[in-house]
Amino acid sequence: MEYRFLGSGLKVPAITLGTATFGGGNEFFRKWGATDVAEASGLIDIALDAGCTFFDTADAYSAGLSEEILGAAIKGRRARLLLATKTGMRLGDEPNDMGTSRERILRACEASLRRLGTDCIDLYQLHSFDARTPVDEMLHALDILIRDGKIRYYGVSNFSGWHLMKMIALAERHGLPRPVSHQVYYSLAERDYEWELMPLALDQGVGTMVWSPLSGAKLSGKVGRHKAPPEDSRAATDASWKVPDEHLFAITDVLEAVSAETGESVARVALAWLLSRPSITTLVVGARNAAQLRDNLAAAELKLSAEQIGRLDAASALRPAYPYWHQRSSFAERNPPAV
Repeated sequence: MEYRFLGSGLKVPAITLGTATFGGGNEFFRKWGATDVAEASGLIDIALDAGCTFFDTADAYSAGLSEEILGAAIKGRRARLLLATKTGMRLGDEPNDMGTSRERILRACEASLRRLGTDCIDLYQLHSFDARTPVDEMLHALDILIRDGKIRYYGVSNFSGWHLMKMIALAERHGLPRPVSHQVYYSLAERDYEWELMPLALDQGVGTMVWSPLSGAKLSGKVGRHKAPPEDSRAATDASWKVPDEHLFAITDVLEAVSAETGESVARVALAWLLSRPSITTLVVGARNAAQLRDNLAAAELKLSAEQIGRLDAASALRPAYPYWHQRSSFAERNPPAV
């Protein structure tokens, strides 16, 4: 397994096991999976044997059940792995049961430590930007957790570029630890990350973790021009994952062709493309079973040719959002695109 630096001196595997599939605590998460402790232990065995030592969860996944199952499944082998979790999404009915105020961050971290059965979280992430809490307040709360030895590093998820840059700038102004990572949505089917967040990550040295790198299973090989997604799957039922059919099929056509050329699965090809992109540190993959996990882990060893990457780039390309299309056209000669 290849290891890469995560915006700091910390090295993590190119593939991370995401555990949103653990628990299945409600109808939404049951579409992802309902892995119990025994099944989770088996998946963790497979991951560790392959050199995948990084595990990502969140307090909002099945209302804490994912953290509980992960904690039980790693009991006795905590020293062999890295743990990441997140807070900020709603978890309860009280007014302060969502967001990233100082009160919520400190309270949520204590609860996550209990559920995970550990005394320290390696990477603690703010799950989404809370516009009602001053960034200084978030930074000081995270600094308290680092000084108390309850977290080692922190990162963010689903921030816009200016949110993340403001946090970095304020951390430097106050002499506080900077965020080391940004967990983002990015795939062949959804390349918005490239317009602003990728250049920021490269410029500021922020490590990038990719969630849903197969775009809600649409790039798993189960969906294509002549293959409709299963009726009850995320790809079929969740509007937030919707990609225009012709754009999706143009991508899956090339994925299937490259899969045939390489003898690798469609999912592995899609993941290998992501691992070839600038700024990407690790892909957070979920798995319902051992076969899925082994297939995804194998993507870390697959190197696509420049010609194959170029075909996938062309099939998935979209016009950049404003002002990036204007910047590219106005200054193409002085600033050739990095991607």
